[in-house]
Amino acid sequence: MSRRQRSTTARGVAYAVVIPTVGRPCLRECLRALADATGPEPVRIVVVDDRPGPPRGGPVRPGADLPLDALGPLRGRVSVLRTRGRGPAGARNAGLRAVGDVPWTVFLDDDVRVGPDWRERLRADLTAASPTTAGVQGVLEVPLPSGRRPTDWERNTAGLETARWATADMAFRTAALASVNGFDERFPRAFREDADLALRLQAAGHDLTSGTRRTRHPVRPADPWVSVKAQRGNADDALMCAVHGPDWWRRAAAPRGRIRRHAAVAACGLAALALGLSGRRRAAALAGTGWLVGTAEFAGARIAPGPRTAGEIATMLVTSVLIPPLAVYHRLAGEVRHRAAPRPPRRGEARR
Repeated sequence: MSRRQRSTTARGVAYAVVIPTVGRPCLRECLRALADATGPEPVRIVVVDDRPGPPRGGPVRPGADLPLDALGPLRGRVSVLRTRGRGPAGARNAGLRAVGDVPWTVFLDDDVRVGPDWRERLRADLTAASPTTAGVQGVLEVPLPSGRRPTDWERNTAGLETARWATADMAFRTAALASVNGFDERFPRAFREDADLALRLQAAGHDLTSGTRRTRHPVRPADPWVSVKAQRGNADDALMCAVHGPDWWRRAAAPRGRIRRHAAVAACGLAALALGLSGRRRAAALAGTGWLVGTAEFAGARIAPGPRTAGEIATMLVTSVLIPPLAVYHRLAGEVRHRAAPRPPRRGEARR
């Protein structure tokens, strides 16, 4: 580090920024907002390019096709790593290793835009952190459309505003992350890897807290099937149960979800099909009624708070039929896959 960087470290506010990306256009706005913010500059900026492979006919030099010019005066502090599709956890771990001995590592998603005084508020957040504080979360704001109710996808994204320890804007003591071996790369998606890390840090005796810096997280475009694809995350819930116990969601302050209701609805549907094929029409009708009532309740719960446009209603009806069996499938597949996952000790437990 330079003399100036060592001086900043001595005041306890030196930090690096790690931004995993898959090359989405929103990265430019993320980098521009970071460059335009007021306050102390990061010692390093590590952009982790996690696209599965080099673009066809694209440049060989890492970062040559990324909008690094948006960093303006911070351009000289950036380095680019290629992780070739390791997923968010693997990309963040690669960025963490590149940070070196900088005391704090701040993770930003490539679709966020930090506030105009973000760097100044970050300094206040890090300065106020106690010696036992391993992480300080930023305040996430999800702008929703005015003049109409939000869609199901928009409401799901807005849940980030109350999510605990979301790595869309999360600062960690670099040494604390290293002490628990960083992110668990068994989580292949941007889902639950942050909750897992928080629970492991707390089990190791560290504290996590919320800061005052503010970051906008716009709702990214998504196709009508995004809620169906999201059901893969149920496999990650199975891993959380295997690693942290069945009450992990309570300690992580995470929504429990509807997996039990989905299981009941899927069971009714499967029973109706099996009973109908065996000629037991009355029993099949009863099971089918249970499936219909459960599916209608699920669809209604998603339609009622939304814009209730024809397209949104149609999407909710179709996906509400598909989601319960897919959620159960992914949960069972995850439980089989992760049944032997070792569980770390909780805070206060002795290591075996």
